[in-house]
Amino acid sequence: MKTAIDWYSLCVIALFLKMFAISAYQGFYRLSRRTFMNPEDAQVFNKPPAEAEVPQVQRAAKAWLNDLENIPIFLGLGIAYVLVGASPKAATWLFSTFTVARILHTLTYLLGLQPWRTIAYAVGILCLLGMSWNIGAVLYGLG
Repeated sequence: MKTAIDWYSLCVIALFLKMFAISAYQGFYRLSRRTFMNPEDAQVFNKPPAEAEVPQVQRAAKAWLNDLENIPIFLGLGIAYVLVGASPKAATWLFSTFTVARILHTLTYLLGLQPWRTIAYAVGILCLLGMSWNIGAVLYGLG
């Protein structure tokens, strides 16, 4: 893989698989505990609807929401990065580091590990800032 679009594509796939894994994690805990908040889901198992999600599902839902705040920004910046022709070498590091940081953020969120969750979040944000810097540098002739 030599181009920024190669790294971008690989990271998009990895982020999709990570988010799919969160969904599977939630489904596993709902099914294994037979705890469903939606009446139609509970009815399939002849159970009353639950008043609350199990703790594992709640944590996974919060990690999912955090992804929805950060991954779309990565997707947009990544496309802009590729389209303006910013540094492919920096893309390797920025894209892959962001992806690893998001994976670590999810794992530390699910396990309740601080300060590691915040550190993983901050690393991801720094990558987004680095991408923004590189895009701006190309647009304003600085890079």
